[in-house]
Amino acid sequence: MNHMSRRRLNLAGESRSTLATVRSLLPYLWPRGDRGAHLRVLAAVGCLVAAKIATVYIPLIYSHAVDALSPAHHAATIPLALILAYGLLRVSSAGFGELRDAVFAAVQQRTVRRVALQTFQHMHRLSLRFHLDRQTGGLSRSIERGTAGIQQVLRMAVFNVIPTLLEVLMVTGIIWDLFDWRYALVTFGAVASYIAFTLGFTTWRVKYRREMNEMDSEANTKALDSLLNF
Repeated sequence: MNHMSRRRLNLAGESRSTLATVRSLLPYLWPRGDRGAHLRVLAAVGCLVAAKIATVYIPLIYSHAVDALSPAHHAATIPLALILAYGLLRVSSAGFGELRDAVFAAVQQRTVRRVALQTFQHMHRLSLRFHLDRQTGGLSRSIERGTAGIQQVLRMAVFNVIPTLLEVLMVTGIIWDLFDWRYALVTFGAVASYIAFTLGFTTWRVKYRREMNEMDSEANTKALDSLLNF
């Protein structure tokens, strides 16, 4: 077995935190001089906020509609208007979510394309020793995993983490206003405990995920390079 096959593949380099990864991608989300990208990001954020507001107000309108259908209310226009508002909010919640994805897709794909291009150009600037000892299978697998990971990180950070925190704050404020601060505290505490558990468990399993990726890259290296060098 030669030195290249004995050497353990480690293309990921030094590990970085998720926050550092997201911070490194921010310049691609807000490129200098690209007003079109800026407008798309602002429009996506606006659709995101509108979708969350509609989602939060859906149960409130639904409760008012049910109360308006009680025998104490004789006018039919009030429950009909509330039912229409409920349906409009449901459609708006889904519609703004889909519009957000459609608007942000161009920014997301442009970010992936620019990072992949910079990676490709960087590889061509490396020394001859790298190209003689390159591990084609693991390298191509790492590039593919990296581009897919960028899309997932952007989607999770922009469309899952931040909107969830915004929704939690809005729901907690509404519960505090409608009921009491103790109900809001219990709700916020339950969600915060779930977030803490999720972050802790995710951090714990990262090492196993990284080890799995390294073994997968090593397997691809041996499989593809054995065919190339046959």
